[in-house]
Amino acid sequence: MENLDRLCAEYGYKFADEIKKALNSDAKKAESLITKALGVLQEQGLYAFVLFCKSRGSTAEKEGAIKMKKITTELLKELSLINNDDLLDEIRKNNGLASRLDDLLLAIQVLEKSLIYARYHAKAFANSQEKANNQNSKDSEEHQ
Repeated sequence: MENLDRLCAEYGYKFADEIKKALNSDAKKAESLITKALGVLQEQGLYAFVLFCKSRGSTAEKEGAIKMKKITTELLKELSLINNDDLLDEIRKNNGLASRLDDLLLAIQVLEKSLIYARYHAKAFANSQEKANNQNSKDSEEHQ
């Protein structure tokens, strides 16, 4: 039996790190995108979450949303809940994830916990960046 909390922690870090990198190392933007996506997942479900990721196409969040969808697909494949890379198709198809209630609930719970961990990782990244920026400002003021 897989330790799901360990898996959520691993993927939580992966979500935060890769989304931050996709958004030009802006941890605050990563935190914001993760928080929005988590809200959609919690309020509207997995299908709406995937549509949210796809809808970011013309915004500054596009690259982060692409990473989020890719990592979600990896996570659900690791849990053997889906078989291919087309997440929307895997949810919609006959006998797909949406028609297997226990699997759907597991997918939502694991993804939700992973995104909660990701949000905290992104917040920690943002705090580290802020401290580093403050230290750099302080160092440059002292040298003047």
